[in-house]
Amino acid sequence: MFESFDPVLLARIQFAFTVSFHIIFPAFSIGLASYLAVVLSLHTITGRDVYMDVFRYWVKIFAVVFGMGVVSGIVMSYQFGTNWSVFSDKTGPVLGPLMGYEVLSAFFLEAGFLGIMLFGRKRVGPGLHLFATIIVALGTLMSAFWILSVNSWMHTPAGYAINADGQFIPADWWAVIFNPSFPYRLVHMVLAAYLTTAFVVGAVGAFHLLRNRYNAAARTMFSMALWMAAIVTPIQIFAGDLHGINTLEHQPAKVAAMEGHFETNTDGPMGLTLFGIPDMDAGQMDYAVTIPYLGSIILTHSLDGVVQGLEAFPREDWAPVGVVFYTFRAMVGLGFLMLGIGLWSLWSRFRGTLYENKWLQRATVAMGPSGFLAVLFGWVTTEVGRQPFTVYGLLRTAESHSPIAAEAVGTSLIAFIVVYFLLFGAGTFYILRQMAKEPSPFDEDTPPHHPIRTAGITPAPSLDRHNPPAPAE
Repeated sequence: MFESFDPVLLARIQFAFTVSFHIIFPAFSIGLASYLAVVLSLHTITGRDVYMDVFRYWVKIFAVVFGMGVVSGIVMSYQFGTNWSVFSDKTGPVLGPLMGYEVLSAFFLEAGFLGIMLFGRKRVGPGLHLFATIIVALGTLMSAFWILSVNSWMHTPAGYAINADGQFIPADWWAVIFNPSFPYRLVHMVLAAYLTTAFVVGAVGAFHLLRNRYNAAARTMFSMALWMAAIVTPIQIFAGDLHGINTLEHQPAKVAAMEGHFETNTDGPMGLTLFGIPDMDAGQMDYAVTIPYLGSIILTHSLDGVVQGLEAFPREDWAPVGVVFYTFRAMVGLGFLMLGIGLWSLWSRFRGTLYENKWLQRATVAMGPSGFLAVLFGWVTTEVGRQPFTVYGLLRTAESHSPIAAEAVGTSLIAFIVVYFLLFGAGTFYILRQMAKEPSPFDEDTPPHHPIRTAGITPAPSLDRHNPPAPAE
């Protein structure tokens, strides 16, 4: 069935498929863990029960997201051994310890305190429960630190030597870990995780406000999420600009592909191509819609900055321009839509209509998946833009593949597709079901003598017909 297929292409498709599933869960769990730590801290500081209601609502979702992230991550390690054994052998002395540090210093930290965070409040007390929640949030950030150090080294390798067997070996661990693109990539990804979570939380809050604008937990979610959108999105745009300048310095061919820039602008400033159809064979951009000067201004911060075009690099080193060109614009476009929502929310706050503005709430619901899409588009831009290398400029993708038949790779690819859609489809369905439940002021583990219960207040009806709310006592 797969005899006529290229095994390297099939292995790349398999890795792209599995990493696309994997990256959305850590992106969500990084942001959600920090959000849970913030709302629990606010509950501890202010004593307001609404923050505990928000915490209880999202901690169940976090547990499922965390579990799916772990499962999808295990598959990634499996593929390094099966499909990319040459890459693993050549880069193992450098990347292997970094992956080990991630497991020892971050994953064990998260897993060790996760149980206390999920089930331990009544057993260990509020103080230790808050401490465990903060540690889980720090653990997710440490995981991001190590994983992005690994990925960044593949883009901007540093601090290495090559031994007689052709293996990369560490010569300077500080240079390996803090390689040239790592700080920019880490900041960009963590902010992306926070924005991803903010727009999911904001969408859920907006969804329930459209049904009941007096729900205190939904109002809290919506307000906090839109503060995050308004404050963090401009910071992310600025961080993305710095990341782009760093990429131009260390991976100029990738930037040329991202911009669809085939010819070096030696005769004048570079324009910014908003849209066009890249023609790699002819080495040109067809039907280009360009803004004069703006490309040089953005990339070089000068009116007449020169940017190398793809013509300056060997054609065999060109990344697939069409993929990188469009995914980069999709990511940036979503970022500016996020900025628009943030600015709109500030205007609504100023007018005192944040919780009554149904059009803003509908727009926020529509933007709920935008963070995930932006992360996926950004990841495709980054990884496809690195092609045809696994270690940029040093190790080609075609030289990194295992000596394995196309039939084996194709069969496992089909198996992954079936299992992933069944497993993660069920998990996603459960998460969406939880999100559809209206946040209530208490749940089944609220003490019988809680002031809300003794006051005879009945929570808003649940949207889950199989789990109706308990009657007020």
